[in-house]
Amino acid sequence: MAAETLFGKIWDSHRIRTLDDGRDLIFVDRHLLQETTSAAAFDGLAHDGRPVAQPGLTFATQDHIVSTEPVRSLASNPGGRELIDLMGRNARSHGITMFGLDDPRQGIVHVIGPELGLVLPGTIVACGDSHTSTAGGLGALGIGVGTSEVEHVLATQTLVLPRPKTLRMRFDGRPGNGVTAKDLVLHALGRFGIAVGTGHAIEYTGDVIRALPLEARLTICNMSIEFGGRLGLIAPDDATAAYVRGRPFAPTGRLWDEAKAYWRTLRTDDEAVFDRELSLDVSTAAPQITWGTTQQDVIGIDEAIPDPTTIADLASRRRIQAAIDYMGLTEGRPIEGLPVDVVFIGSCTNARLSDLEAAAAIARGRHVAPGVRALVVPGSSAVKREAEAKGLDRIFSEAGFEWRSAGCSMCVSINEDIVPAGARCVATSNRNFENRQGPRSRTHLASPAMAVAAALAGAIADVRRLA
Repeated sequence: MAAETLFGKIWDSHRIRTLDDGRDLIFVDRHLLQETTSAAAFDGLAHDGRPVAQPGLTFATQDHIVSTEPVRSLASNPGGRELIDLMGRNARSHGITMFGLDDPRQGIVHVIGPELGLVLPGTIVACGDSHTSTAGGLGALGIGVGTSEVEHVLATQTLVLPRPKTLRMRFDGRPGNGVTAKDLVLHALGRFGIAVGTGHAIEYTGDVIRALPLEARLTICNMSIEFGGRLGLIAPDDATAAYVRGRPFAPTGRLWDEAKAYWRTLRTDDEAVFDRELSLDVSTAAPQITWGTTQQDVIGIDEAIPDPTTIADLASRRRIQAAIDYMGLTEGRPIEGLPVDVVFIGSCTNARLSDLEAAAAIARGRHVAPGVRALVVPGSSAVKREAEAKGLDRIFSEAGFEWRSAGCSMCVSINEDIVPAGARCVATSNRNFENRQGPRSRTHLASPAMAVAAALAGAIADVRRLA
């Protein structure tokens, strides 16, 4: 038997057949829905008179448009009311389990999938959101799809996709003080760029990756899409099984024993060949912060804004200059000390309990700078409860942060949490495109600890001075 990659083992075990055009028909183990991409899909089913093929394998949550007010209801965000109501009606009519605003399991879809045990090693998970790649942190294939594909999965529990190429990205060395999983992936984006993974399934390997706790692995895989990748994954191990065990939808009894035995087979064979291999020594990496309008526009906190005049390639020079102009920066100036207006700690990238604990450790006994609006938005209602049980909400509130309810919030400007035009925000989310957090907003991506440092200083700051 030929040596296989981890990706190949999972993909092939789900491949029903290869179609005449070369694409594969694959089975989907779990289909996760959110309110913004499911509405039109259900309309398509109704138009064709189709039922949902496997309602027991389909789960819905409300996260993108929902209000994150501390006390909220369906009326809290009138602009999202229609889609929220519609998802509820669709879920009820098709017998789909839904985690609505009043459900203690509600949260960001990519947070609650692993949290509830809906995502399991070796499975294929589909969702109408690009950051479904987060599931790879548990050794699953998380595939983000568009609305038409959401409809296809609802109708057939399958997807038709070209088989991705494979890329192994190895992280070596020993991360320094203040360097988190978010810094590792940002550093890699700065080194390799936002197109290096286009059309690929990315497997993250190396001692640095293996040493990461599970929630940090979810952060790494979440940002696979920022490399242009189709998905990302990390081989499961004993830590993965320990994380999954006992979760509400995880297998139990004999099924648990069988699942755990199967998970032990989920590793890339020693002789397996990847289509591409990359490696990165992270020993000298500092805490990272983006300066521009793509995720590859990133530098260490101790570095300066690039000078476009030093760039030989004309297209690159123009792109960098445009990013500097949009962000209101001065080339050659240090990024540390740049004043900020808003700090957002949340999103499917960095809103789990460990992220909030890391942020609270920096915020404890300190206070947000005057004039800065700082929000902490838990990734799920469960995370919110757990954080409150640990007293993290009090630490944040006493430091001047807003303690919010679970949702996507300021990651994407389709709810009431928006960065004002021209304002500068340090965010723990995954995208810093123009207008991402609101028209003419300016976004700098960073880790939760770095975001807190910026909130306290009122400017982009080096967290290593506070830790």
